[in-house]
Amino acid sequence: MTNDPDLSIERAAFDGGARVVVGLDEVGRGAWAGPVSVGAVAISPTTPDQPAGVRDSKRVAKTKRAGLVGAIEAWALGTAVGHASHHECDLLGMRAAIALASSRALEALGVRADIAIVDGPLDLLEADSLLLGNLVAEHSWRAAPPSVVPVVKGDLHCASVAAASIVAKVERDTMMAELAESFPAYEFDHNVGYPSPVHQMALRGYGLTSIHRRSWSYVDGLPWLVGPSGRP
Repeated sequence: MTNDPDLSIERAAFDGGARVVVGLDEVGRGAWAGPVSVGAVAISPTTPDQPAGVRDSKRVAKTKRAGLVGAIEAWALGTAVGHASHHECDLLGMRAAIALASSRALEALGVRADIAIVDGPLDLLEADSLLLGNLVAEHSWRAAPPSVVPVVKGDLHCASVAAASIVAKVERDTMMAELAESFPAYEFDHNVGYPSPVHQMALRGYGLTSIHRRSWSYVDGLPWLVGPSGRP
């Protein structure tokens, strides 16, 4: 018996008439620095079973993730990653920022999805139009948005969602490793913006960098902040 994801839910969507199914998954929600990113992986009724080793990115060794991206790109109808910056996370709030990153991923995908399978109980594409305004209104996929199927622990059950988690994780980790060169004290190449002892120590000694999310509650505990709000 295997615990690997499969295409059962995707195949059921095809049996119901869908021509293109897209798996969506986000990474970076709990980070203190850097963007939140959403991977998108599209498949068709003729797409075979996923390449060996494709599963939730957290269950794939870091040394193997990058190699799987090439296999996923060769297997899928299309792949893309959308990002919402640290500033957009602060400005919009996390739910709307994830919706924005999802929208950008779908736009970059270049194929129209009939159904989007998302990880978790919520619709990743749902967003308050007053918050997002024209940031997503002009995207071509909005003219015929996909039906959204939220699947709890979708990255464990759905191969397209698991594949999306891998492409998003690899791209975001690469971005954070490149940014680490500008902020060596924080070791973003190791913690990719998430809390870690080194990251926390650097914050207490050096403060916030230009890529930190400033509306997160961890900011309140920094010893050098002044002002009645406790925020810079």
